[in-house]
Amino acid sequence: MSSKDEIVELYPALIRESPEYLEIARVAGKQFDLLEAAIDDVLNQFFIETATWGLAFWEKDYGILTDFKKPIEERRSNLIAKKRGIGIVNKQLIRSTAEAYYGGEVEVTGIPRELEGRVKFISNYGVPSNLDDVKKALYDIFPSHMELIFEFTYLLINEIHNVKTLKEIEQITLSKFAGGA
Repeated sequence: MSSKDEIVELYPALIRESPEYLEIARVAGKQFDLLEAAIDDVLNQFFIETATWGLAFWEKDYGILTDFKKPIEERRSNLIAKKRGIGIVNKQLIRSTAEAYYGGEVEVTGIPRELEGRVKFISNYGVPSNLDDVKKALYDIFPSHMELIFEFTYLLINEIHNVKTLKEIEQITLSKFAGGA
């Protein structure tokens, strides 16, 4: 039910059909609808998952440089990853943080004696478009005495040879192949 209809319901029955009072209800209802939308919009800014123009405030709180050129979803995932990145550093935290930025599945392995950790991006081919954000988030939480190594998943010729048609192969970008541009 619109605000106009709610206002008309409050009128005494005698004036509910009056054109003048219906117009007053329409104008007042429109203003109430706008006010309600504005209140909802402000409320959305209190949650990372629904924030839009309020993301800049969240980024400031989490120490992330605001980049308005990045898509809102990417900025949101950066914030969620930063939020998750607080706690004891273990494989689960590193995986959770990397997956939040990457938007896909990663595999984390550690070789303590060699003082290194490996993060392999496995659910999508090629290098993630926001790899710099992923690296920054992980370097912020990863122990500084260990080396962090990134691995990527690529298509190999033997995975598509005699499996895909030439037309299907032509649709695959070079960045998805090992050694691709």
